[in-house]
Amino acid sequence: MMMGTSMGMLNRIARLISRRSLDAAAGGRRWDGARQVPSANAAVTAGAGTVSQRAVHAYLNNPVIRNAVNTYAANAVGTGIWPKSRHPSEPERRRLDDAFTDAAADIDVAGRHDLAGVQRLATVGVIVHGEAFIRLRMSGTGDLRVQMIAADQVDRTLHRDLAEGGNIRSGIEFDADGRPVAYHVLPAAPGDMLAPLSWNHVRVPASEILHVFEAMEPGQVRGLSWLASVLLKAKEVDEYEDAQLVRQKVAALLAGFLVDATGAAEAFEGTRSGSILETGLEPGTLKVLPPGFDIKFSEPAEIGETTEFLRTQLRAIAAGLGITYEQLTGDLSGVNYSSIRAGLVEFRRKVDVFRWTVLVPQLCRPLWDRFITLRVLRGEIPAGAFERDRRAWLACDWNPPAWEWVDPLKDIQAETAAVEAGFKSRSQVVAALGEDAERVDALRAEDEARAKRLGVPSPRAAAPRSGVGVVQHPDPVEPEQEEGKDA
Repeated sequence: MMMGTSMGMLNRIARLISRRSLDAAAGGRRWDGARQVPSANAAVTAGAGTVSQRAVHAYLNNPVIRNAVNTYAANAVGTGIWPKSRHPSEPERRRLDDAFTDAAADIDVAGRHDLAGVQRLATVGVIVHGEAFIRLRMSGTGDLRVQMIAADQVDRTLHRDLAEGGNIRSGIEFDADGRPVAYHVLPAAPGDMLAPLSWNHVRVPASEILHVFEAMEPGQVRGLSWLASVLLKAKEVDEYEDAQLVRQKVAALLAGFLVDATGAAEAFEGTRSGSILETGLEPGTLKVLPPGFDIKFSEPAEIGETTEFLRTQLRAIAAGLGITYEQLTGDLSGVNYSSIRAGLVEFRRKVDVFRWTVLVPQLCRPLWDRFITLRVLRGEIPAGAFERDRRAWLACDWNPPAWEWVDPLKDIQAETAAVEAGFKSRSQVVAALGEDAERVDALRAEDEARAKRLGVPSPRAAAPRSGVGVVQHPDPVEPEQEEGKDA
């Protein structure tokens, strides 16, 4: 009896679920052919290599994709994300900051890039390949150095189970708890013409490798190119534009056809190249056709709203890459002050997420930690003092370059009001400008001392504080009155 009751209840639950199921989980004709991804990690493991190669091709050949990647990297890194020590001693802070600046100028083992260049290469690698690998090295004098490693050098095809519960997945070795312990690196990227004919993987401890990538789900092993969602569309849009270009070229080259209506027309005089008559129609020319000839000019068929169609496709590509349409194409014809400001605010919020959840914790902070550790090993930081208060030595702020204002006057007035109201500190405002408050104060003191020594009068303030008495300039475009006008 109990069995029958349980089965009846299960049947009722099944019928209820079938009637109230989520549309996205339902079956039926409308979902025929729809694809599913049971595991994002498995999909990345299986297809990331192919996507990476296609993304490189797009980056090298497609101007829109290249501009999108470089635009994002320029906004995320700019002139570099630089550290400022938070050590409680001001003289020590300055020594650490100056020493890191010196090390950062020659941080690349190959001698090609400073810190900003390394950060930019890593960002481009994350976007195009889905990840970037950086090996921490040390110069002969004990200074911090880094070596950029191509994503393909960490072999995606290497999978192996190890003793004591460890394993190698996509070239990365994990212990039984799932922590990375080593990276198996090829001495050169596959396909490199200078690579040796045979090679073995080099096992590099995880403590020497910075693996920079944006994870989509817990447990993800390798990164996936940011271009994955737009590669196919970008390829087809590029081919469509090429076809339109060829069509316009053909339309411009093909002038007309001579038609022999009777079949008895005399030969048309003029220079020929094969079947092509090269006699030209110069401005003001009047041509007399031989008897029996008529002429019909080429009128290629028009193709609908090509420009608007392309805009729609490019907007989808821009959305997939997390940038604005205007940044993707450079087309500012349809924006006004309000729309471009709103678009930039949203874009910059995304860039800040990437900076503070990927670049800083996975690249910048480990570089600073290694820099401090090397100074301890070299005796430039007393080991005892470091062990007593590690946090004081390792603590630092990372300052990205300042965002450029759309309306500098209004924004600086807003920042001034925020400081005066106590909502912000002056140091926060200066840091947002990509500067260091201590350095700014020192430079101001130097300027004032030099002006006093030379007898140069101090400059007057441009306007009273808090905007009182300041001439209020209207927006470049009043949104509510002139919405849609060009900026």
